[in-house]
Amino acid sequence: MNKKITEILANFNFFNSWEEKYEYLIELGRELPALQQKYKIDNYLIRGCQSKVWLCCEYKNKKLYFYADSDAMITKGIVALIIKLYSGLSAKELMTEDFGVFSKIGLKQHLSMTRVNGLNMMLETIKKYGLNYYKHE
Repeated sequence: MNKKITEILANFNFFNSWEEKYEYLIELGRELPALQQKYKIDNYLIRGCQSKVWLCCEYKNKKLYFYADSDAMITKGIVALIIKLYSGLSAKELMTEDFGVFSKIGLKQHLSMTRVNGLNMMLETIKKYGLNYYKHE
């Protein structure tokens, strides 16, 4: 298990209630750097999300860097969590990464069905970026 996943598991286990865990997610979203307006277009919009989520990827020095934003606080926290976990990995590392962390922390069980669908769409988008760049490495 990678260090980032271990850290996220520990952070979520630190909080006793889901109210506290949601506050943690919201705080992660607040810390997310602003996404440049030029990326807030349909090309980067994640389809299937309850709220608007834009997710883009930059490939530099054989690493994938993800940038995102959302118009909803909890969703912005979720996408910040995704970026914290997977940004900075190589395409090969991303292809072998554990995406089950969201179930391990209990997040999938505590989200509405539409938010779970959105989370799955965000993860699928990340995986597609990884696969696309993996083919070129």
